[in-house]
Amino acid sequence: MATVQEKINELKQKEAEILLAGGLDKIESQHKQGKMLARERLHLLYDNGFYDEINKFVEHAGESFGMAGKKLPGDGVVTAMGAVNGRLVYSSSQDFTVMGGSVGGRHSWKICEAMQKSLKNGVPYIAINDSGGARIQEPIDSLRG
Repeated sequence: MATVQEKINELKQKEAEILLAGGLDKIESQHKQGKMLARERLHLLYDNGFYDEINKFVEHAGESFGMAGKKLPGDGVVTAMGAVNGRLVYSSSQDFTVMGGSVGGRHSWKICEAMQKSLKNGVPYIAINDSGGARIQEPIDSLRG
């Protein structure tokens, strides 16, 4: 049985992998094109660059078409909440470094969760799109989203 500290270390390791998104090569490619990453865009959106990421550890559930065992950090989208001009705002920012920001089942679920929270709280929702569209490997789930 793992100790509490071992579990904490495991979560920190998972978070570090998620923050690397699609990998250093893809991050560098985005920057060379003059594009910002998903979290960089959110950093500029929210007051003082501070936001709370929602559902950070969610992973894709695809098993078909070569998706089994594939790592897609955050399933290609960052969802968050924070203050914009002092007002609570929910948002999503698609991450092109992870499978071109393509929309899969869990990806769309994360976006819908943020939208529902914004509706429930009566506050704005902002979507920052940077996506190749529906994920062909998850045809039904991506289109449902």
